[in-house]
Amino acid sequence: MSYKHLAIVVGATGTFGTEIVKQLIEQELHVLAVGRNKDALATLASQFSEVSICQADISDDSAINDISAAIDRPVKIVVHGPGVAVAGGILTAPTSAMVDAVNIKVGGILRLTRAADDHFTPSARIVAIGGHYGLEPTEYAASAGVANSALVNVMRQLSIAYGRRGISAHTIAPGPADSERLRRVVSARAEQRGVDVADVLEELLDESSVHQFTTAEQVAWAVCNLLDDRAIGMTGSTIMLDAGRRKGLP
Repeated sequence: MSYKHLAIVVGATGTFGTEIVKQLIEQELHVLAVGRNKDALATLASQFSEVSICQADISDDSAINDISAAIDRPVKIVVHGPGVAVAGGILTAPTSAMVDAVNIKVGGILRLTRAADDHFTPSARIVAIGGHYGLEPTEYAASAGVANSALVNVMRQLSIAYGRRGISAHTIAPGPADSERLRRVVSARAEQRGVDVADVLEELLDESSVHQFTTAEQVAWAVCNLLDDRAIGMTGSTIMLDAGRRKGLP
């Protein structure tokens, strides 16, 4: 079977991305997986018959042409979900890390939409995976917080720019996921403070009102729900998927 519409996923080989790919295929979409690591992309494609791959660096303008050249059918949804480095707090994070994070998050979504622009269906969806640190700052992830905060604004601007075409733009803001990446961050924090890794994990769980981490399955579920025609009523909004970590008002 070959599905007639395309989903483009940047960051497809990550913890969230792989599950997003899986669930988008279940929605009868062919997936164009975009990433820098050719071997990781090939491994993903070997798992799913409805996956094509595009090796591209979303942090560089060359990605626009690379992605555009790989599009072979109408685009129903683009999902931008690359991660950025956790580079420390606002007083210590290298300024270069801050700039790089904004380039990947903000520059990346703009490159992705420009690559797909001529191929969007009339009811296409533009989805960016941000993070709750963009709305709820933390002392150890300044670059992620700044980049995701800027991303929220850019997605609202895209919702205005594309709205008359029936295309909506959405930000999904997950909380921490129990992933290999989080374990590395937690281990570093535990070592800095001289405490056990288990203690730091418990602190992170305590930030959640339901004492849970966000899961890849939950993020992919949110992405797929945005395919519904009724989701256009949420264009420009940020979907908090943080397991109750954000305590402030919108």
